[in-house]
Amino acid sequence: MENIAVIGAGTMGNGIAHVFAQKGFKVQLIDAQATALEKAMATIGKNLDRQIAKQIISAENKASTLANISTYATIEEGVVNADLVIEAATENSEIKKKIFASLDEYAKPDCILATNTSSISIGQLAAVTKRPSLVIGMHFMNPVPIMKLVEIITGASTAVSVTEIIVALTKTIDKIPCVVKDAPGFIANRILMPMINEAIYAFSEGISDAATIDQIMKLGMAHPMGPLQLADYIGLDVCKNIMIIMQEGFNNTKYAPCPLLVKMVEEGKLGIKSGEGFYKY
Repeated sequence: MENIAVIGAGTMGNGIAHVFAQKGFKVQLIDAQATALEKAMATIGKNLDRQIAKQIISAENKASTLANISTYATIEEGVVNADLVIEAATENSEIKKKIFASLDEYAKPDCILATNTSSISIGQLAAVTKRPSLVIGMHFMNPVPIMKLVEIITGASTAVSVTEIIVALTKTIDKIPCVVKDAPGFIANRILMPMINEAIYAFSEGISDAATIDQIMKLGMAHPMGPLQLADYIGLDVCKNIMIIMQEGFNNTKYAPCPLLVKMVEEGKLGIKSGEGFYKY
């Protein structure tokens, strides 16, 4: 594989573009908004500068990484030469289905189509294409340049050879692939999100304040970040949406988002990105 197309220039998309470009792949970063592409390239540049300051890379490495990234405004232009496309759009199944239908139309017949979804069914996305055997999940963790895990999700129709290719590719960018089957929330969020939701219940019931709840999990369970701080970092709207996807996917009310979480999202308290969640920023 030489050409990697990334759909979406947000936090996850620019991180994915960064790691592939740094390893010498040609990356086509695609977003309909020119401002998003400009912001993404600026973010990648700043993250590379941090790596230089820590003596992880050289100035020459920064220059070659940025030179490996090209930006495009349309899927049609950006994926024409891609060997692999990684979709990193917002966590909305209808939006992702439209993107996968377009990818199926414009990408090469043998191009692998991957999604960075953290909870949406791989089977649902594969179903809108004529190449379900070439559809797979690549769930990167945030921040992408730092976090080692990539959760590889195989759909019911994903070819074994495709899984093997993606596992090997993940290793070439110094990440650790963990293969799981397609199910609501997969493994990472199936375990993480109910923990966050339970922490929100404890907070809403006045059992303790946010800082204490987080401190207990950090000191007692060796978590680097407490669940409420992590929720703010992920985005409370994202947490709510993933809980709803699992609730509907499993048809089980135990995955219903805490009423306080729903209320905070309705009030626009989304965490770091809005300036306020369980903490103020």
